[in-house]
Amino acid sequence: MKTRKNITQVLTKYTLLILLLSSINLFSQNSTKTNLIPMNNKNIVENKIDSLLSIMTLKEKIGQLVLYNGSWDVTGPPSDVGNKEKYEKLKNGEVGAMLNVTSVSGARELQSLVMDHSRLKIPLLFGYDVIHGFKTIFPIPLGESASWDIEAIEKSSSIAAKEATASGINWAFGPMVDISRDARWGRIMEGAGEDPFLGSKIAVARIQGFQGNDLSDNKTLAACAKHFAAYGFAEGGRDYNTVSIGEYELYNTVLPPFKATAKAGVATMMSAFNEVDGIPATGHKKLQREILKKDWNWDGFIVSDWASIAEMIYHGYAKDKIHAAERAIIAGNDMDMEGRAYEAGLEKLVKEGKVDEKLIDDAVKRILKVKLDLGLFDDPFKYCDETREKKDIYTKENLEFSRNVAKKSIVLLKNDKDILPLKKDIQSIAVIGPLADDKDTPIGSWRGMATANSAVSLLEGIKAKVDKNVKVSHAQGVKLGKDERNFIKELAINREDTSGITEAVDIAKSAGLVVLAIGEEAFQSGEARSQADIELTIPQQKLFEAIYEVNKNIVVVLMNGRPMAITHVAEKAPAIVEAWHLGSESGNAIADVLFGDYNPSGKLPVSFPRSVGQVPIYYNAKNTGRPSNPEGLVFWSHYTDEKNEPLFPFGHGLSYTTFDYKDLKISSSSFSSGGNINVSITVTNTGKRKGKEVVQLYIRDLIGSLTRPVKELKGFELIELEPGKSKTVSFIINEETIQFYTVNRKWEAEPGEFKVFIGGSSNTLLETGFSFEK
Repeated sequence: MKTRKNITQVLTKYTLLILLLSSINLFSQNSTKTNLIPMNNKNIVENKIDSLLSIMTLKEKIGQLVLYNGSWDVTGPPSDVGNKEKYEKLKNGEVGAMLNVTSVSGARELQSLVMDHSRLKIPLLFGYDVIHGFKTIFPIPLGESASWDIEAIEKSSSIAAKEATASGINWAFGPMVDISRDARWGRIMEGAGEDPFLGSKIAVARIQGFQGNDLSDNKTLAACAKHFAAYGFAEGGRDYNTVSIGEYELYNTVLPPFKATAKAGVATMMSAFNEVDGIPATGHKKLQREILKKDWNWDGFIVSDWASIAEMIYHGYAKDKIHAAERAIIAGNDMDMEGRAYEAGLEKLVKEGKVDEKLIDDAVKRILKVKLDLGLFDDPFKYCDETREKKDIYTKENLEFSRNVAKKSIVLLKNDKDILPLKKDIQSIAVIGPLADDKDTPIGSWRGMATANSAVSLLEGIKAKVDKNVKVSHAQGVKLGKDERNFIKELAINREDTSGITEAVDIAKSAGLVVLAIGEEAFQSGEARSQADIELTIPQQKLFEAIYEVNKNIVVVLMNGRPMAITHVAEKAPAIVEAWHLGSESGNAIADVLFGDYNPSGKLPVSFPRSVGQVPIYYNAKNTGRPSNPEGLVFWSHYTDEKNEPLFPFGHGLSYTTFDYKDLKISSSSFSSGGNINVSITVTNTGKRKGKEVVQLYIRDLIGSLTRPVKELKGFELIELEPGKSKTVSFIINEETIQFYTVNRKWEAEPGEFKVFIGGSSNTLLETGFSFEK
């Protein structure tokens, strides 16, 4: 392996390249002063790209479409490409990007191989799964979405970008914007839940956090909206599984967050592992080339998911890698992540006339544009700053914000008799449960470069919060897992051993109150972590029952990456706190809420089922032709052994204060094309504490050319009120608000009657109505 060369030598060689390219008018009129040309000039950028493309060989073009794993981390099946072969391809300019290179030294080494040896010296992209932080870890995306705080979500992404770019990374494989209604699907933890409106707002916030206002700023990176499309609708909630979805469901539910990210200028998108109605998403021409690139006029590039081009062989859609390459490039997939299909087949396919080289040119141009936008042609080593790597990562300020957004993400599900908040001078607390002293589970799945066991545990947070004379006792009760946690191996979950319950019961008997930390360990959710059973494990259920029998003052702290079916616990426990996997400062944030230093304000971004048999369950469902049983007959849409309603609905979340909604007003009972109406509500804090509330606007389209959901979120506002204070919250409803993808196969607003609901959750009954006329 060659040692690192002097940066001056590298830049000298690069300058010679600039002078060479200037002779073919690559840099327009002032070719020797590349940094003086405004990069926002679309024609200049296109001229640069076209000029470079004109001198590239076919092999060099194909090289830009190749993405290799750097072997520093593994986020998919191991590659069969050895380091020696990778280095040779890098030297030859046959690699366009690397992933899982997680240090400045690693990025500099590989970038130097390209800049020192390749003919055209086209810089590499360095990608990584920056999902909810890099070194400083924030709540898992589903949990952070429960904050409904768009500014906080954007800031956490910007901090993650700052840390990642300080480590040599310039491309994040995030955000995941898949809508999912199925709690069995492990990757539900990685998105924003079940609603396309909320999901779209959060997706754009994450992209703006990653990309900032200037992609050439070395503290920002290129974002990647994933997975295009319908990945969250996998049958049975089983990861990588088939998706069968109708056209109207696709357009109205799945695609809106992707369209919002395209409009927001997301630099890249990632195709999905699943098939959509018989065609693997990676080879789906309608999705990629027609909808995304043509209809939405999006100019970024699409990268496959890990080996998903080659996996079309297993789908039965391609006979070998060459055939898979043909189908993927024609469909519009630009870059091959670890599939080795493009390098194996594209040159042969072009020479045989099976693939038009113009398709490859289009893919290359899209990739080069992102590299230009990042400023890599001006300085290939701009993300290789050892000083930043030392000072910008895991800082005190970043940890403080992690705590801030973590407490905003906590949802108070239940609080009978105001058992919460706790008093700091309480005589004794028993902190019990398999997750009570766990410093690793709060980091969650998809944890970036987090240090294992680095989170603040719940036990630590409580001990730091209470007075010194408060007795804090602890017992694990039961274990969650049997083996050491490992991202790439199957987990051995404890489903039988209850041997520690006796000790837990003993300390619970004498405690004034029990804080019971139960749920899921870090890697029970995430990629490939689908579960048929989403209830608590039997040992945890037995632990709860045994504790409840001797001490009914229980506060359940639920730590989990998905909605769980906790009906039996919810029936008995007086208080339940949804604490997700909250990241680096988890224990401190939970303690802030438990003891009232922060008044909980989170709202669920996803419905919690009563039973796994209800899944998929979601608030914006259709009414059906038999929605009720007014005569008490059996012939209606229901279960004979369970209620239809979720345990906790979308938008639900309590506070230590109370809010009253009144005076719902509408400015007009109708409006027409080009017009709008105003809907307002007065919200009053009727309790004794200052608190935040997410005011939610829902609309129902009563009659449509297609059947419409019983309720759809169309607006929300996060407000904060002092006790006794009121605020009037207003929403504008216009033609765009009520549009949907209609039977005419286009987005439009249909004339008709509508209901409007405003309240603190999707269960709100406060309503008015209006009509729309074209």
